Amino acid sequence: MSLGLWPERWDWFGPERTALVDAGTGERWSYRDLHRRSLRRAAWLRDAHGVRPGDRVAWVSRNRPEFFEALFACARLGAILVPVNWRLAPPERRGVLDHAEPRVVLEGDLTGPLAGDGPDPRVETYPAGEATPLVILYTSGTTGRPKGAVLTHGSMTANSLNTTVACDLVADDSTLTYTPLFHTGALNVLSLPLLHRGGRVVLLGAFDATEALRVMEREAITTLFGVPTTYTMLRESPGFATADLGRLRLALVGGAPCPVGLIRDYADRGVVLRQGYGLTEVGPNCFSLPARDALRRAGTVGHPVMHCRARVVDEAGRDVAPGEVGELWLAGPHVCAGYWRDPEATAAASRDGWWATGDLFRVDGEGYYQVVGRRKEMFISGGENVYPAEVEQAILQHPQVRECAVVGVPDPLWGEVGRAYVAPREAATEGLLSFLGQRMARYKVPRSVVGLPELPRNATGKVDRRALVSAAGLV
Repeated sequence: MSLGLWPERWDWFGPERTALVDAGTGERWSYRDLHRRSLRRAAWLRDAHGVRPGDRVAWVSRNRPEFFEALFACARLGAILVPVNWRLAPPERRGVLDHAEPRVVLEGDLTGPLAGDGPDPRVETYPAGEATPLVILYTSGTTGRPKGAVLTHGSMTANSLNTTVACDLVADDSTLTYTPLFHTGALNVLSLPLLHRGGRVVLLGAFDATEALRVMEREAITTLFGVPTTYTMLRESPGFATADLGRLRLALVGGAPCPVGLIRDYADRGVVLRQGYGLTEVGPNCFSLPARDALRRAGTVGHPVMHCRARVVDEAGRDVAPGEVGELWLAGPHVCAGYWRDPEATAAASRDGWWATGDLFRVDGEGYYQVVGRRKEMFISGGENVYPAEVEQAILQHPQVRECAVVGVPDPLWGEVGRAYVAPREAATEGLLSFLGQRMARYKVPRSVVGLPELPRNATGKVDRRALVSAAGLV
């Protein structure tokens, strides 16, 4: 079914339910408001800008309710929304826009064309199929030029269904979305699944830990998504110890290794912090770790969600034995349709109905999946494979380390050795290497540690490894 019909159906089943809240202005939209505004936006795109099925509409703005107005308008028209990272430098932004070739770019004040309370315009719903493109999400580009993952009406609906089952979402659930909506973590982890379920999405224009805690209390937020950095900043906020988090029944964390100590700290506050895994191209909600395992199996991402198939394979595409490392392949209706205007990259990731993620995993004897690292990040030291994510998990157990990243650097004897970047700077001591030497094989222990006040991050909150590598003089 076309996503363009979602607001219309909720206008029938629960018109007065709150769909969207702008935390900055206090503006609240009911599902009836969302339906009517998306109709008017669709008519404006069609009549004022000539948008037709298949045309691209770019969105370049911070988190605000009009984003979803534009999304459902595009769905209604059969057009494709292209959320663009507004933090990009002008040449970078131009590169994305030139590649997507949008008919219209939405930015700045988006309220003017829809002012007034006139009758709803007539906008026929485009007969979208499961494979009809709806959104192009450009990857963060940490390993090269950004690629545009094509998400379809079918793949986004499937992810919403998977999320509803895995997280037991109900219509009374709510979330605070503070990560940017040009990222799948903001759009597809909880926001769109909740709008599919009839829930409430509260939008924050930019992340601020103190303000986020205040909004979570005021809006009685029940579900949350973030990366380890944002959860750490929330924990370190002065209001964390006294904030009323009694309604927060579920907190999902992804995007980077999560320190076990952070999971314990949230458990002490009565909040279940569950690790997950996904990619822009495949969901992103592909695995689920039940609440009962949040601490017991910390460091794993659990099991594949309901409508997701997973394999861990060797370089020949054969399933590896439990405990062995291999590449994760995924299949299911939540997988994207490929990369926009990039058949070579699409073919490189396609494996007879499976999507090769490029991520290295292992599965233990109980069937729990664990992220080992990116294939491209792996390095070989003295003939042994070293997976940075595994080393980073060990470093994060050190009580002084808040965040870290490990990269391989050239070495005349071993070929490559690890270099660890840690924050805060004071954690970069000889004691850290001794600490690691007691917990892992010698070839895995980094040979050097660089202390930084904080690690460079891209717009989605992930560590910018290219910036670290550049700083090390490796590119």
